[in-house]
Order: sequence, then C-alpha cells, then structure tokens
Amino acid sequence: MYAILPEDDQSEIPVGFSVVGHVAHLNLRDQYLPYKSLIASVLLDKNPSIRTVINKIDDVGEENEFRTFKYEVLAGPDDMNVEVKEQDCFFKFDYSQVYWNTRLGTEHHRLVSKFERGEAVCDVMAGVGPFALPAAKRKVWVWANDLNPASHESLVRNARRNKVSDFINPFCEDGHSFIRSSATSLLSSNRDLAIFSKVSRSYRTPTKAINAQIMVEPKTFSHYILNLPASAITFLPSFIGLYAGHEHLFKPHTETRLPMVHVYCFSTKSDDNKAEEEKICSEVSEQLGYQIGGVGREEMEIWDVRDVAPQKRMFCASFRLPAEVAFRKVNAEMKPG
Repeated sequence: MYAILPEDDQSEIPVGFSVVGHVAHLNLRDQYLPYKSLIASVLLDKNPSIRTVINKIDDVGEENEFRTFKYEVLAGPDDMNVEVKEQDCFFKFDYSQVYWNTRLGTEHHRLVSKFERGEAVCDVMAGVGPFALPAAKRKVWVWANDLNPASHESLVRNARRNKVSDFINPFCEDGHSFIRSSATSLLSSNRDLAIFSKVSRSYRTPTKAINAQIMVEPKTFSHYILNLPASAITFLPSFIGLYAGHEHLFKPHTETRLPMVHVYCFSTKSDDNKAEEEKICSEVSEQLGYQIGGVGREEMEIWDVRDVAPQKRMFCASFRLPAEVAFRKVNAEMKPG
C-alpha cells in the first residue's frame, strides 16, 4: 500500500480488513475513498482466496434491526453467499442478509466452553448459530432464536449440515417474549435422545447391539445468551418473575441452580475498565430492579471482549439470575414482553 498511495495519504494507511469466506470487507476512511478501486485490486492480487472486495458505507444496523449493512462492491462479483468454518463447524449464509463478525471467534469459543454436556442453553439472538452450533456439537440442548428470517433459515440449514439438528430447537420470534415463552415451553418439554457410542469399524457387525446412552433434556435452562450489544440490556426485564411459582425446581429444594445470564453491551474505554464496570452494573441493576454487583450482592463478571472503535468497547456481563428477580410475583398485565 505504501508503494501505491501518495505520501500525503500514508498517515493512517488501510492495512486491516475482515475476511468472511471469499469476501474481503473494508471500512475505508474518507481520505482513502478516491483510491478504493486501486486498494481492492491490490487485495485481490495478493490474496488468492479472496474473490470479492466490498466497502461498508454505513454503520452496522443503520439500515435495519437485523444488523445488516449497506455496501459497495469494489472488485470481483457481487456474490455474498459465503462459507466459513469456526470451532469445527461449517457455516453457509448470505453475508448481505445476516450478521457475522469474524473477529468474535475467540469470544464464541470462550463462552461455549462454559457449557456442560446435557445442559440446556437459550440463545435469544442466535444469528446463524456461532454459539448454538458449537454448543450443540458438545451435546448441549440449544433453543436458538433470531428475529431475522434469513438468519433463522441459515441456522436451520447449517444445523443439518453439521449434523446437530437433534440438539437445536430453532425459532424466529421477538427476543423479549422468547425469553419467557422458551422457559415455559421447556418446563413441559419431554425430549430425549439416544446417543450411540462410536465403535471401531472392525468391531461393527450386523448382529451386534450397541449400547446407547439416553440423554434427557432438562426442564430449566442453565445459560441465557443475549448477543445484541446495542440493546441487549433492555431485554433484561423479561427475566423478572421468569420462574415465579416454580421455586421447587431450584436450590435449596433441588441441586439445580438458577441460570447464568450472559448479556453483551457496548461502553466506553479506559485503561482499567473500572468506570465501565460500574456503569454496566448500574444499567443491569436498573433493568432488573435489583442490585447486581457490590459487597454482599450477586456477583457479576464483566469480560472485555474487544475494541470496536477508538472510544468504544464491547463487553460481556455474566451473572446468575437472582432468586429475588426470578421468583418475583408480577401481575399478568405488567409482565415484560
């Protein structure tokens, strides 16, 4: 790039870009727009796996609530049907119709690693399944929802392709109501699944029976994922009274604990994140009507996910749903969602 751009425009030379399948995704600053075609040609020439180069021309989510974006094709065909691999799962989708961020791969792995085999997880804004499919591969029961029909369709197709459909229960609904309806539906669900042990080919015979483990879906979720950083915190009132009347299903009556909630959000940046942590705790507490964080209160882990802009950072706030929130009595006409 230094060889092809004028010296006066090399102070913040564009060297970083995202790759989604065969598509290179740029976000060029205004001063480099006159050279956009030249930059795209260089990318195609130096990266054989890239066939299409695009430049984003608005902010993610500005066009609609599905977090898609407007773009212009700088080089190659306008082909946004891509294939990517993450956590040993294959994803195929139309990148122009759904949300995908390659830079979140490490975060997807971090959170999925917290899920235990046989648990039930509710992914409220599942997208094409970057949390749901790897979790299902771990034999976690996943109720995966997304409001975007294109994301929902891709999730269903990719679940089949990765042979995890038995562990994925897909929905295309509003997230506010899904938090409550999924908890109610799971209470009455009676799904089970026979898991057969893998046997070496040399030991397989038509007459030999293979012992199967019967996995039974739990009646309650162990984790909720709310991955919509711009507004996910505003979905938290839907957890108020979530399990009212079902106290007997949880500790101290059983060994079952109330679910963990993992909610993604944006905040400002600082060297130690202390101010941001206090702000996030305050916002979560306000939405729940109950103090989270602080001495003698429910603990919250706030994970620094990544920087998204010079003064903007993405976080994941994780906390166990307090009994005072989950079992709170709420009048039917006042229930969230």
